[in-house]
Amino acid sequence: MNGTMTSAVDPRYELPRDWPTTEAEAIAVQERTRASVVVGGEVPEPGTGTGVVVGVDVAYDDERDLVAAAAVALDARGLDVVAEATAVGRVTFPYVPGLLAFREIPAVLDALGDLGRRLGRHPDLVVCDGYGLAHPRRFGLASHLGVLTGLPTIGVAKNPFGFRHADPGPRRGDWSSLLDGDEEVGRALRTRDAVKPLFVSVGHRVTITDACAYTLHLARDFRQPETTRRADALCRRALKAATL
Repeated sequence: MNGTMTSAVDPRYELPRDWPTTEAEAIAVQERTRASVVVGGEVPEPGTGTGVVVGVDVAYDDERDLVAAAAVALDARGLDVVAEATAVGRVTFPYVPGLLAFREIPAVLDALGDLGRRLGRHPDLVVCDGYGLAHPRRFGLASHLGVLTGLPTIGVAKNPFGFRHADPGPRRGDWSSLLDGDEEVGRALRTRDAVKPLFVSVGHRVTITDACAYTLHLARDFRQPETTRRADALCRRALKAATL
């Protein structure tokens, strides 16, 4: 996925024409499309090579029905910002737990497409502030975005979406399985000593082991991955600028 891009809009960043507008339609899409998720694949080893890791996040202005998305590309080795892009649009889908991707993906795709044109290449990995397989229908934002774009994706969330887990050990790198019954849907990962864990899950074309390794590499100085921290700050600035 690290081929070059042209200046034209890449089809992988275009919203499907039959994008749902109702809860029933959205659930049907998740049920139908989740079989396309690929668990496993190869991504560059964290901290090596010349890869590019992208973080995406969104911010809302509920009073104006606006959503701002940000996509920030970091050099995978040194975590320096190499490009960034934003997109602001109208919220076109209601708030329904488990269906947040349908509120966020239209703006996220716009931001990712713009970022790809600026970079001239596709990301080696996309990190979402949310869920992948750790989702009631195993098709959270990271999985949906990965299937639409074909890019390797992971979800890194701040809470476990109701799934159970044992408390991981107290040291950075300690983890425990995030479970739905006996099924591991992700991992509770400690990114800082004695600090609350994050909840990591496969989105698409990544193993859970690699997803956790990248999360630790990206959370070099803080609890949250640097991708998420940068994208969160950028989308908030974009939303503020759009509402002045």
